Amino acid sequence: MSILFYHTDEQRRLAEESKGREEAARGRALYTEIMPAHVFTPAEDYHQKYTLRYERELWAELKAIYPRTEDLIASTAAARINGYLGGHGSVEQFQAEIDTLGLSEAGRQRLAQRVGIRLGE
Repeated sequence: MSILFYHTDEQRRLAEESKGREEAARGRALYTEIMPAHVFTPAEDYHQKYTLRYERELWAELKAIYPRTEDLIASTAAARINGYLGGHGSVEQFQAEIDTLGLSEAGRQRLAQRVGIRLGE
């Protein structure tokens, strides 16, 4: 299920506009709920960073950086890597931040290979 949570009326307005643009671009309705934010309860650990968990080398590298699972799950770098592995983000975004994700050279190359981007281009 897809859902967007907002804190302010402005965020709600922007979310509705964004959803409308996507529906127009795709030519179909999106079943994304837009609701006010309340208390947030994260999913169980095994649901977190789902795509990243299947990249064993990258997962192991991040586990070495963040030995506590809750720290890895909360990591912005892990979230960004998971997003790229899931097909999100542009080549320009990837190139701009690959050096900030804390990965070794082998990890950087592995991530670039998995997302189909050649480093340094």
